[in-house]
Amino acid sequence: MFRRLFNFARRNINRQFPQHPNSTSYLKQNYSSSTAITNEMATPVNTTDRLKHLRELMASARYNVNAYVVPSEDAHQSEYVAACDERRAFISGFNGSAGCAVITMDKAAMFTDGRYFLQARQQMDDNWTLMKRGIPGVPSPQDYLTDHLPAGTRVGIDPTLMTVTEANELREKLQARGNGDLVAIEDNLVDIVWGKERPERPKNTVFIHDIKYAGESHDSKIARVREYIDKENASGLVVSALDEIAWLFNLRGADIDFNPVFFSYAVITKDKVTLYIDEAKLTDAVRSHLSEIVVRPYQEIFGELNALSPSLAETKSRLLVSPSISFALVQALGIDNVKMSKSPITYLKSIKNATELEGMRQSHIRDGAALANYFGWLENELLNRDGNLRLSEVDVANKLEELRREQEHCVGLSFSTISSVGANGAIIHYSPQRGSDALLDISKMYLCDSGGQYLDGTTDVTRTYHFGEPTAWERECFTRVLKGHIALDRAVFPNGTSGFALDPLARMPLWEIGLDYRHGTGHGVGSFLNVHEGPQGISMRKTILDAGFHAGMTITNEPGYYEDGNFGIRIENTCLVVKADTKFDYTGGSGYLKFEPVTMVPIQKKLISNELFTDVERKWLNDYHQEVWRKVSPRLEKGSLGYEWLKRETSPM
Repeated sequence: MFRRLFNFARRNINRQFPQHPNSTSYLKQNYSSSTAITNEMATPVNTTDRLKHLRELMASARYNVNAYVVPSEDAHQSEYVAACDERRAFISGFNGSAGCAVITMDKAAMFTDGRYFLQARQQMDDNWTLMKRGIPGVPSPQDYLTDHLPAGTRVGIDPTLMTVTEANELREKLQARGNGDLVAIEDNLVDIVWGKERPERPKNTVFIHDIKYAGESHDSKIARVREYIDKENASGLVVSALDEIAWLFNLRGADIDFNPVFFSYAVITKDKVTLYIDEAKLTDAVRSHLSEIVVRPYQEIFGELNALSPSLAETKSRLLVSPSISFALVQALGIDNVKMSKSPITYLKSIKNATELEGMRQSHIRDGAALANYFGWLENELLNRDGNLRLSEVDVANKLEELRREQEHCVGLSFSTISSVGANGAIIHYSPQRGSDALLDISKMYLCDSGGQYLDGTTDVTRTYHFGEPTAWERECFTRVLKGHIALDRAVFPNGTSGFALDPLARMPLWEIGLDYRHGTGHGVGSFLNVHEGPQGISMRKTILDAGFHAGMTITNEPGYYEDGNFGIRIENTCLVVKADTKFDYTGGSGYLKFEPVTMVPIQKKLISNELFTDVERKWLNDYHQEVWRKVSPRLEKGSLGYEWLKRETSPM
């Protein structure tokens, strides 16, 4: 599960986060994930009138641009966004989590990657051209704007939605081609088209993330950030990433579905810390928690940074900003007053402390109990009660959420459940929608990618099962995916090794017969935070080269294979990066690492082709299943469907 499809209609539901953060039962009732999937049948959105209105604005004397860029992200460059920020989905109809729209006076192009080719084509009408990123000959959005549009093109953007790095590069390329330019427009043109129908910005209450789960005080975290600021000879740090702010202040919120974050900015200097947030979100307890922090209104950051810029220029001081911070924030400060530097919080947050690591282990055990109950129930429904004739992908996804929420400390889902049968499993980030979802069928593969948010951890797990008799080809494909999963899990590697170097281990069994998959092999996972976090990852993207593994990080291991129109396979465990005991240490002291899987859910033995499976792989699977049984079975009622299912599925192969 690399980047998840969040369902557009689901996000439009206004949900309130807990007023009483100490009450787990209250959290379970109010956390921002759905209690039921109730979407209507998905059909392409008619965007004719929307595009016409947008082009009228573009051509007006007030804005005067030839092209307009609509990215997926919000002002904090969030991967997943609140309903009010789903501008690209509104203007195009495509609601996958990754994509960029470029609208000119006569064309509308949607750029997305291989995870979303099928979905985008299904959701967009004929006004749109699908630009399949990663396919030879298909330009990036930036190359399209600079190399495929006429010289002199004026490209409009909302400067809060584009990073300073992207904006500067695009401006330079446009200007190099003649009199073209990048035009920062204060008004968001899609918002104007959206009008009164645009959802309101969330106003959910923020709550304290208790130190018994966080493992470190926010004062200690701020001190560590200040050490980095001193090391960089800077005057301070501007923070806009929502998960970084939540981590830094040991606070959580519910402004974005499935992500326990809240809209805010922060500025840390040597003698002052300022949190920019809507004060209506703060309870008395949170105000007390922030007693040493200056609290200012959310939007005031732009004016206050602008007011600060003269003194920074006079003293030749600079504030650290991430290359992924918005162009608007750097405009407010002035480019000469900033120093580009990767946010230290990204790295600090990625190294989990002992409390967080143990929380990840325990939350995954409870999550495993929920999934055992789910698959035990599902198998019984399908095989003993003719459920395959009446249960839909949405029905079973809702049942899984119900069972997950029964677990201690669970406050909701970590992403929208991918519950997919047969051909729908080949849509990598498929999300079932009521009315268009398929009925489960025991003659077809079933792929379930799901996760939970717990006070002590975040889970993410994918399993692929067949409740009937799989074909020889399905067994071979599944076995090759599993072989890659095991190869990666068994890897021992030097401290600092990047995921770029490890990625081929998971793909090799598929490559041997000319197969592959169009997504990364692993991503970091937050601690009761976003289900995706960096800088670590496992993929063939060159950006991963800069992020090596270190003990304390988390990572998923999730190779897959997808056959359009037939089936999808993915096997995903969340893992901790831990120190490996090796006989020698060629590194000279830095040591070696390995992965510790914390996901506790059986892998279906029926789908394994014995001819392709080695004795070493068989031992790995038996050892893993023994651990799953040992940890999860005590949490299940003896004799229950889940208990009996787990007992059978974890028996030696």
